[in-house]
Order: sequence, then C-alpha cells, then structure tokens
Amino acid sequence: MTPAQPAEASESHLHPRVLGRVRGENDGPTLIAIGGLHGNEPAGVQGIERVMKDLVPGDVEIRGDFVGLTGNRSALARGRRYVDIDMNRIWSEGETRKALQEVAESPTRTITDPIELRERQELRDALAETAAAARGPVFVMDLHTTSGPGGGFTAIGDTLPNRAFARAIPVPLVLGLEELVDGTLLEYLDEHGYVSTVYETGQHGESAAVYRAEAGIWLALAHAGLVDARSTPRVRAAYQYLRKETRELPEVVEMQYRHHVMPDDGFAMREGYQNFQRIYEGEPLADSEAGAIRAPSDARILMPLYQEQGDDGFFVVREFHTFWLRVSALLRRLRVGRLLPLLPGVRFHEGRRHIVEIDRRVARFYALQFFHLLGYRKQREDGGRLFMIRRAYDVGD
Repeated sequence: MTPAQPAEASESHLHPRVLGRVRGENDGPTLIAIGGLHGNEPAGVQGIERVMKDLVPGDVEIRGDFVGLTGNRSALARGRRYVDIDMNRIWSEGETRKALQEVAESPTRTITDPIELRERQELRDALAETAAAARGPVFVMDLHTTSGPGGGFTAIGDTLPNRAFARAIPVPLVLGLEELVDGTLLEYLDEHGYVSTVYETGQHGESAAVYRAEAGIWLALAHAGLVDARSTPRVRAAYQYLRKETRELPEVVEMQYRHHVMPDDGFAMREGYQNFQRIYEGEPLADSEAGAIRAPSDARILMPLYQEQGDDGFFVVREFHTFWLRVSALLRRLRVGRLLPLLPGVRFHEGRRHIVEIDRRVARFYALQFFHLLGYRKQREDGGRLFMIRRAYDVGD
C-alpha cells in the first residue's frame, strides 16, 4: 500500500518567507540570514527573530540592510527535516535530477510535485530580490543545527572572503565540505558570488542553539559593516560568549570522510558521540545490516546522525593548523595558481583557470593538499584524470 501524501500545511501556520527587514539610514552592506532550510531546525529562525527585535534603528546605528528569510516553510510547520526531498541537496541541476529519480524509483512514495521544489524557487526569488535592492556588498549566513550534541561550527566554500566572514565567528571552521556533499545552498551561494557561510549552532531543540545563532548573527552584522563592533555592546558580548564555549575545540578542521547512508542500510549510530569528539581507527561508531561501521582513522567525528531523516551518517575531520591558512592566503594573493600548468601532467581544463585537469599517470605524486592551498577543492574523476575546481570570486576574480 502506498502511504498517504502528507497534508499541505495551512498557510496560516507557515512562517513568512521574509521574516523581517531592518533598513539603516545610510547606504551600506546587506546581511541575509536564512533559517529553517531543514524543518526540524528552527533555532536559526528564532535567532533571526531575536536579532530583528533588538536591531532597532536609532537605538543601534545601522548602515545598510539586514534581511531574515525562512527556508523550508512547509517542513518547519511539520517539524520535519523535509517533506518530500531534502531541500539542502537540490541546489544544482544534477543533484535535483538525482533526488527526483530516487523518489520516482521508490516503491513506497508517489510524489509528482515535491514541495521542496516550490520552496526552493521562492527562496531563490527572495534572495535575488534582496540582492537586487542591496545598497552595497551582500553577505549570506545559512543557519542550521545538528542531531548530535557538541556546540557550533561554520563551514564554507573555500574562498578568502568566505574565510574572513566565517572566522569572525569564534567557533571551529570546517573546510572541504563541498568535496563530500553536493547540491547544497552553500554551493549555490558561492556560484552566484555571495560572501557566505553555513553556521551550525548546536543540537536540535537545544535552547543554547538559539543563543548561539543570535550571537553569530551579531558578529556577522559587525563583520559585514552594518554595525560598529566598538560601539555595539551586543557584538562584544556575543564574541565573549562564543569564544568561551569553544576554547577547548580546534580552530580549523578539514573534512576527510563522509559515511553515506542508503535507505535499506539499517544504519544506527551508536549512542554517546558528539561533534568534534576524538575517535580512533577501528573504533565501532555505528551499526548496519552489514555489521559494525568503524572509524577509518584516528581523527574527530562530526555530525553523527541521531534522527530518522538524512543520509549523512557521520563525517570524519582532522585538525588543520592555522599556519596553513596563512600560507594559503599568501599563495592566492601572489596568484601562484596561474603557474600550475608548468607542472608536468597539470593543465587548465579548456583554458579555464578555475578548473585544473590532472593526469594521474603523470602527476600521481602531487599531494591534493597543495591544490587545496590554492583553492582547488571540488573534484571528480574521469578515467585517469582528476578534475579539481576552484570557487569563483576568490582573489583576483
């Protein structure tokens, strides 16, 4: 028997697409904060609403505009990660086709018009309209929470402007997410030239997740230039609050591995894991129909899956020394990436500098970390060739 389709949420029970707008008296940058892209993650929406209430022109000197947007309104009304398909996996054409194909091939689901496609289009329109009306540069913060405990962190497409934006919030910075997860809103924002970051503020339902969201937004407002940190006590308090919470955690980590969960895996995360907890090679982290799932290396775990929906079982990350961030920034400012075709087996794909094509037979000894330092991260294999892609809108773009 095919299960009944979920009832449409009443319009009166939906959050507005635009949660609010605060317009400063003077021209300046625009900060867009998006909450609730996953419907079981309302902390971002609540954090935006709290800042909207306190960011009053006259009480706070504001340059530019602050706009709060709601992500998946229908899923928020139901308290579910998504209704039909994951809204944070359909921001590229390829991943949208993949998601629709999986739904079409499912024996238990009959969906002809996924709600998330309509939600995505409305959010796209709201982003475009806000950007068109901006009176200066545009910054975007995508607010989330996780099903596992362990505080907050940021994640970015690795450009220098994105790094600076994310590191204004004193929580761990995660690099390399774009290599392991496709079709995210973050990927879309990068491709359209927004300075952006994902900000994970804690565990679903945790009251502190709302406070972390609120604190991060104040720091984003200051970094973007909407408010002056020196004359805005809320900014100083936000920094001190988050810095105290994360002082025992690494400043920067890099993604190493993602455990992908299939619907029939019987995946069950073992209890007791939290974000950034140390794990050891061979340690049993989860169970499945095929047996225990073990840690691939000595590292740290991120986003262990403790919810029904979602296909990211867990991520494995390793610490990344901030020294290499400084080296990376210097190499990019010196345009060292332009010299890559001088290396044997390396060329720009079809003359485009943001894509390098590496012949594995010739260049098998090159470390991927070197290309990472230059901003080339997104990758795909095609026969004996590896393609790595650098985000646009980095230095010199």
